[in-house]
Amino acid sequence: MVTATKKKMVQWDPADVKAELIKKYPPKVARKRAKQIMINEALENETPEITANVRTTPGIITMRGCTYAGCKGVIMGPTRDIVNLVHGPIGCSFYAWLTRRNQTDAGPDGDNFINYCFSTDMQEQDIIFGGEKKLAAAVQEIYDLMHPKSIAIFATCPVGLIGDDIHTVAKNMKDKLGDCNVYAFSCEGYKGVSQSAGHHIANNQVFRHIVGENDTPTEGEFKINLLGEYNIGGDGFEIDRIFKKCGITNIATFSGNSTYDQFATAHQADLNAVMCHRSINYVADMLETKFGIPWIKVNFIGANATAKSLRKIAAYFEDQALIDRVEAVIKEEMPEVETAVADIRSRTEGKTAMLFVGGSRAHHYQELFKEVGMKIISAGYEFAHRDDYEGRQVLPNLKVDADSRNIEEIEVEADATRFKPRKTPVQLVALEDAGVKFKHYDGLAPDMEEGTLIIDDLNQYEAEKLVEIMKPDIFCAGIKEKFSIMKLGVPMKQLHSYDSGGPYAGFQGAINFYHEIDRLTSSKVWTYLKAPWQESPELTAAYVWE
Repeated sequence: MVTATKKKMVQWDPADVKAELIKKYPPKVARKRAKQIMINEALENETPEITANVRTTPGIITMRGCTYAGCKGVIMGPTRDIVNLVHGPIGCSFYAWLTRRNQTDAGPDGDNFINYCFSTDMQEQDIIFGGEKKLAAAVQEIYDLMHPKSIAIFATCPVGLIGDDIHTVAKNMKDKLGDCNVYAFSCEGYKGVSQSAGHHIANNQVFRHIVGENDTPTEGEFKINLLGEYNIGGDGFEIDRIFKKCGITNIATFSGNSTYDQFATAHQADLNAVMCHRSINYVADMLETKFGIPWIKVNFIGANATAKSLRKIAAYFEDQALIDRVEAVIKEEMPEVETAVADIRSRTEGKTAMLFVGGSRAHHYQELFKEVGMKIISAGYEFAHRDDYEGRQVLPNLKVDADSRNIEEIEVEADATRFKPRKTPVQLVALEDAGVKFKHYDGLAPDMEEGTLIIDDLNQYEAEKLVEIMKPDIFCAGIKEKFSIMKLGVPMKQLHSYDSGGPYAGFQGAINFYHEIDRLTSSKVWTYLKAPWQESPELTAAYVWE
């Protein structure tokens, strides 16, 4: 069994830890959770299978969010000149109103609506008699006040239950207003197993209603789209700073600090660079199918990862001047990074971390911890699918379940006049041979050490149990877990919205993160806190099945 001292775990066996995590569950729940807890044995392409993207067992306090959260809060929330109108009770609007710390700037046109909260504020009478007239009146009021280019309507749970036809309302108002694109998202919170369903719904509607709407040529060389970057804490600003230094033109970011026109001209890019694989790979695939734009996986979290991603983009364009500029920028930026690492690593070397964050962050942030000599002992996602853990090679073998069928799969065909392959088949093969892989993602597991624990949909009980058994030096997750973990005497870094920190992307972001982790793991304040298991429990009980 697991052996421990008062201060630090001497050793632990992953099989024992897994058994301890599920020991208190009823047998049926234990069997299900056992499939979502994987002892990593990933070696090259031999990756063990993990169950993911399945419903959370009722009664378990999950870290997940809802479909509405994924659509409105994650994908569309960071946009700055699209008015986001929530059709539902006011409480749903509070969630998405600046709670993720998406940063924006007004840009040359001055439009920036992210500071506003727009809601139809449905009441009991709206639930009984329907809210379509109220929704149409809200759209009209927004147009009269703001005159935006676009209004996006988001359905919440009661809207789906009473059957308000938000799409017809949107179409009618678009026809009435004329110069404002109005469209709707059927993203009721209950619709999917997690916020991942909301990502998919948002991807579909953005592609259907906005992408390709503006054929006015964009200026600049080496045109790319950055997909799956949401400008939390200013990450997108730092990445754009680096692109500008390198001479890379970022047409559209999906969707941090994004604008309607950026989405509308995204089909003019020559390459799509995907950050968060889970939330945005749908748009990447559709852009390739309809317009011929290939995509590659990148990561701008971590200094070394940033340099690798820049080199990959430069290699794709096969322009020696760009390659030289990228190398010059890396050479200019890295000395400050190396100075920070040399100072901090002596205090962080050998310390341990756990990462349980949605999207690809639990994978991306391992780069930063490794750069300062820390070890990841357990990690997982809130809303991943199997390919996020095991790599895209498992996609042909995935079974589509009933929950996944709830989410529309839109049919996309090559555009009759605008489809233009950016590279010939011969060029693509040559780039693949040179190490630039297209539509490729290896997933989380191959980059984690053998014997580490990979846990899908970690819940509150398991999080506290992991901390009790494995005693990490820092725990990274979301806001729901933050204070319960800190009360256990372990520093907790919130990686969904960064608390009050950031940016953590790019070269300067890496330096910011090194200092933040050094501050958290070196603080003595945590030694003054006692976790519940360090004191005698006041109550003891047994489950009826024990």
